[in-house]
Amino acid sequence: MTAESGELERNLGFLEAMTIGGGTMIGAGMFILPGIAADGAGPASSVSFAIAGFVALLAALSLSELATAMPLAGGSYHYVNRSLGGLFGSIVGWGMWTGLMFATAFYMIGFGQYIVQPLPFLDGRVLVVLVGLIGLLLILSINYYGTEETGKAQNIMIGTQVSIVLLYLVFGLFFVSLGNLVDFAPRGASGIVATTGIVFVTFLGFEIIATVAGEIKKPGKLIPLTMILSVVLVTILYVVLMLVTTGVVPYQELGGSLVPVSDVASVIAGPLGVGLIVFAAAVAAISSSNSSTLAASRVIYAMGRDGLMSSWLNETHGSFNTPHRAVITTGLVTGLLISLGLGVEAIVELLAEVASFSFLVSYALVHISLVGFRYAEPADYDPAFRLPRGLYPGVPILGVVMTFVVISQMAPLVLIVGTGIVGIGVGWYFVYGRPKGLDAGVVERAYRSRGQQPYRVVVPVMNPETQRGLLRFAAAAAERHAGENGAELVVINVVQATDADGRNVEAERFESQRELLSSASEIAEGLPVNIRTEAVVAEEVGSGIVTLVDEVDADEVLLGWTGEIEQGTHVFGSVIDTVLADVDCELSLVKVTEAEVTTAAALAGPGPNTDAAVKRAKQLADAAGTLPVLLNAQRPDGDGAVPFDRGQEAIQWIAERAGLDPGEYESEVIVAEDIDSALVTAAAEYDIVCVGLSAKDKRVRQLFGSIAERIARSGTGNVSIVRGPTEDIANTD
Repeated sequence: MTAESGELERNLGFLEAMTIGGGTMIGAGMFILPGIAADGAGPASSVSFAIAGFVALLAALSLSELATAMPLAGGSYHYVNRSLGGLFGSIVGWGMWTGLMFATAFYMIGFGQYIVQPLPFLDGRVLVVLVGLIGLLLILSINYYGTEETGKAQNIMIGTQVSIVLLYLVFGLFFVSLGNLVDFAPRGASGIVATTGIVFVTFLGFEIIATVAGEIKKPGKLIPLTMILSVVLVTILYVVLMLVTTGVVPYQELGGSLVPVSDVASVIAGPLGVGLIVFAAAVAAISSSNSSTLAASRVIYAMGRDGLMSSWLNETHGSFNTPHRAVITTGLVTGLLISLGLGVEAIVELLAEVASFSFLVSYALVHISLVGFRYAEPADYDPAFRLPRGLYPGVPILGVVMTFVVISQMAPLVLIVGTGIVGIGVGWYFVYGRPKGLDAGVVERAYRSRGQQPYRVVVPVMNPETQRGLLRFAAAAAERHAGENGAELVVINVVQATDADGRNVEAERFESQRELLSSASEIAEGLPVNIRTEAVVAEEVGSGIVTLVDEVDADEVLLGWTGEIEQGTHVFGSVIDTVLADVDCELSLVKVTEAEVTTAAALAGPGPNTDAAVKRAKQLADAAGTLPVLLNAQRPDGDGAVPFDRGQEAIQWIAERAGLDPGEYESEVIVAEDIDSALVTAAAEYDIVCVGLSAKDKRVRQLFGSIAERIARSGTGNVSIVRGPTEDIANTD
């Protein structure tokens, strides 16, 4: 690992993932929300928590499949962005980031209140905010130093507060008065559902597990296990908590209390109980803020990776391997929000509730994204955990319905602020994201490929010096085949990931990728075909190209080539060899020079791909307004006319097989003892020479080379090796 690298270490195990996920769910909300919930639904607030837990469980199931397919920092943001595209990714990214920061600010102000309130010699809002800012600095230090340290800190904090809460529940059961539970649902079903929207903020913890998926060990196993288990256990805990709390103290009294659990603890254990609860509440506020800050920084880290924010954020610390810039940025904004608590605390509390709205919208889009991935079935979508047939598509459909049922019962002001955050995400995409030419989601790609698609040529670009020539050749090929549906160039750049899981990438390489694709778009503006760009991250460059070729259902692939054949494991190089082996459509390798193409020739000799080479020469000659020349070489046999006639017959037969009429090409027959040398000499007269891919095996190519390599080395023109669709080659054989 080097400095400025975008790689995150996988150092979070089962316990760390459970505690990071539970840190927000068994957090500050446990000590603040019972009073608000009791006021909204009475003892039936336990049902509100159960409904919220059920909605969270549905989201956890969908997220588990997506997270094991893409165990990458960013969580819901990344899955939605990959499935539905940049617009929806921006909505979710901004919603998650702002929601988590506002929740953190709320928790930290609560932390300050719990510290200041019990001490008579401390008073005032300034002290509350100051203590909150000190707590934030502690959290930022932990997150800056490392997620392993974050996990260890969470283990200690969660263990402490859970122990105290369990004592509270066990002893509280002996003080429950059934009479307090008789008026179970004083505000009816509407009150229960409305309260669900308020308390849902406490179920954000399982999402944080997905957000830090890039740092979890054995993600295929631990991500679904910890997400689902944490939601189930926390839901049960909250249901019991609300029944005990409203059973000990009437809900009418709890509704007006700022410290409801502390009030109940005073009944159960007097001052000692109050002291323990105050301590646990302070620890809970720290742990909740710690988890939220960890997740929020990973969201903008991922947005920087994908071009929806500056790539400056997509870098990790050289020593600590943490996204330090994203942590600092998140901390600065959160610090400003905590400072607002001096005068507008109600706004901060409101936005803490708006976090529920933001995450409910995100989860609805997550469910839709899961359906999108199942519909598109991209080649690299291989989750370690899949929703069983009996649960799909029921879980995502019910999940979308339930999220909007809960949202529909939220207060008008919450809906207004939440919709405003969605609007920021939309506006940011059109102002900042869309001009960068961000790639479409897999759903859009699948929809395009399954409709009446244009003739589609995929052009991987890696070298700025050769991409202009590659695009020119690709445009000639695409235009030749353009029918009623037109033609399209899909220009892609694949960045190879730097870790074993094929997920995290150096930020500088992302910036280079965006510049390369932006340059390709500018070059293609003058070409007679449509163009779209795709940015791809893959474990291997070759496999990344193959995956996208399959996703877009390409008709043809055009790759740059150095003009040399390697000695060793590969023939043309690891990338080209992989694409040749795994792609079925027509494929061309091109050595690009500065020579403009006005004359094109094809070697018209034996071989399964000669037809394809002749067709390619015809396409390039048509683009230049000339006729292609078909070259054939024969050895002399005593009568000069015989080999010449034999060459003409071969050219005519190959031209007919390639679909060319006599007036659509010119022929040139070379008679020489050294056929290869003669062809190399003749080829030097043309701007580009097209050669069918040889049927020779790898070892023969490496021992003796190929005619295409000799032409590429000796001449100054362009050289293209062409292979037809594998189905056509099989039929020829």
